[in-house]
Amino acid sequence: MTARGAGGGGTGGPAAHSPMLARLAGERATGVLLRDTGALYLDRGAVVHAESPAAPGIEVLLTAGGRIGPEAWQEAVAEAGAECAVGRRLVERGRIAAGELEIGRLGALHDAAWFVLAPAAGPTRFRHGVRHWFGSPGGGVPVAAVEGEVSRRRRLLERLWPHPELDTAPVTPAPAARAAGARPPYLPRGQAAVLGLADGVRTPSAIAALLGRPAFHALVDVRRLAALGLVETPPAGSGQPGRAPAWVQSIGDTPDAALLRRLLVALERL
Repeated sequence: MTARGAGGGGTGGPAAHSPMLARLAGERATGVLLRDTGALYLDRGAVVHAESPAAPGIEVLLTAGGRIGPEAWQEAVAEAGAECAVGRRLVERGRIAAGELEIGRLGALHDAAWFVLAPAAGPTRFRHGVRHWFGSPGGGVPVAAVEGEVSRRRRLLERLWPHPELDTAPVTPAPAARAAGARPPYLPRGQAAVLGLADGVRTPSAIAALLGRPAFHALVDVRRLAALGLVETPPAGSGQPGRAPAWVQSIGDTPDAALLRRLLVALERL
């Protein structure tokens, strides 16, 4: 089964609800929906897993975060991967509580779904009957709920700093952040960690993988850092500077523009 996805690119365009996905949900289909940006696994029409090269997998989130040791993870995969029951095996062996595992699975699902459902050219395919090796001990998430969360996250990023090119470009510290002792001491720990790994080569997804954090969290931090003037905002795909939010456009090029950006971010935190 193949269909053409919506045109576009990046992760900042309008929400891309897939007609094929809606149809599969209505048919209570089981299998995997494949796109250039990743895959969604369905069980009786509900989403049970999502994977994307741009998002750390559940194994990274659990092991890098210290919830499960690498040896325990590899043991569960070797014993139960072929049965699509890795999650259940981890709980049965007492490696992790069922509730904590479910939180990790849902976090990884929504993190990867953000990239899978991003507007992107290319075919969308569905393979019936394919199951995910992790299993779904906690059940699935309705397709409408997954798409709604993708839309909510897109609106959040748009409000923070409407420059989607930041999501895939290498994160480059601005001159103000590169100067010795210039990094503001009030940065939250997550933003400080992202800024510390920004080297003009690593993308937000690469930084998230190093930190063992969901990729979307890194996207939020990068957008906030750009709004603060600590991370450079690359030109939009057209080669023209990306558009600024309405509140920036209204103040023009006054000397206080940078200060107002910082005040907005501080108010959003509160």
